[in-house]
Amino acid sequence: MVYKDYRGIKLSALGFGAMRLPVIGGDDSRIDEEETFKMVDKAMTAGINYYDTAWGYHDGYSEIVMGKALAKYERDKFYIATKFPGYDLSNMGKVKEIFEKQLEKTGMEYFDFYLFHNVCEMNIEQYLDPKFGIYDYLMEQKKNGRIKHLGFSCHGEYKTMKRFLDAYGKDMEFCQIQLNYLDWEFQDAKAKVDLLNEWNIPIWVMEPLRGGRLAKLDEQSEKELKALRQEEAIPAWAFRFLQSVKGVTMVLSGMSNMEQLEANLKTYAEDKPLNDREMSALMAIADRMQAKKSIPCTACHYCVSHCPMGLDIPYIISLYNEHLLTAQAGGMAFIAPMALMAMPDDKKPSACLHCHSCEHVCPQTIKISDMMADFVNKIG
Repeated sequence: MVYKDYRGIKLSALGFGAMRLPVIGGDDSRIDEEETFKMVDKAMTAGINYYDTAWGYHDGYSEIVMGKALAKYERDKFYIATKFPGYDLSNMGKVKEIFEKQLEKTGMEYFDFYLFHNVCEMNIEQYLDPKFGIYDYLMEQKKNGRIKHLGFSCHGEYKTMKRFLDAYGKDMEFCQIQLNYLDWEFQDAKAKVDLLNEWNIPIWVMEPLRGGRLAKLDEQSEKELKALRQEEAIPAWAFRFLQSVKGVTMVLSGMSNMEQLEANLKTYAEDKPLNDREMSALMAIADRMQAKKSIPCTACHYCVSHCPMGLDIPYIISLYNEHLLTAQAGGMAFIAPMALMAMPDDKKPSACLHCHSCEHVCPQTIKISDMMADFVNKIG
């Protein structure tokens, strides 16, 4: 197992994510406890010592099951992380109630790592509003030793992350972001990585395989990668990419079965960053993947200047592309809906008048009106 030094402790570079645990009958709320316990035992034996759960995972049962799975081990042999569920705005005034319940659910006396969950456009105002007392309460728990390390996860845009850092960055000890070679440019993950490195904040990674999208590639792409590293499994390339990114300390993988766990353990038996040639090949593959499923907007903003509603069309297209790609991969397409929720009604895709003024000046001849209608239909 590869390990990383973090504030005087030795963390396994591969973390056990508990959002996609094995379930019974396809029911996300019915975790297969027996199989989960076997996987945790295997992970502990192989050297994984970081376990990540959250209030809402598996309809609230993930924290309970992970607490049970880890209860047999000495408390200093593992690190557990969970999060304040700010993705649901109704929770904002309940930080004390939820935190105490999380300790009860997991059976823990303290959390090694605790996060502001999913900082994004939908909740940034509430997270920064002192009337909810979230920051103050969590800092108090850290002072009291019930939180050892405090951080945040972020699915929001760069500017949203920066607002959060400007407010609380001096107290953030790590940040968890969606990072993989497809999102390096697609979601501007590179800019977020650079920002976190500027703050000297260690990076935790979620969605390293983009919800499984990067576990299997088209025949041409797989052939290109095999020519560079014959022995490397295709999913391993996503992890090798992350081993090449400055600042990455922890990579979480939501493993649903023993086969996935064993494959990841094999990958993390060694640290094998990509060389320049390998990195270029991977980026070219990412570009092709994105081009196949994306509307080719260059963000020239000609459309915006001709829109009678003043819609930020390039931004809406970027959300549409994100939604399409995530849905196509079979992942949880929640980023776009949350971003749209934060927008005023008169700036959402549903506000489009279908006047086609934008289309008359689009250099890419994008059928913007059709995209707006399809986006409304897909989001509901």
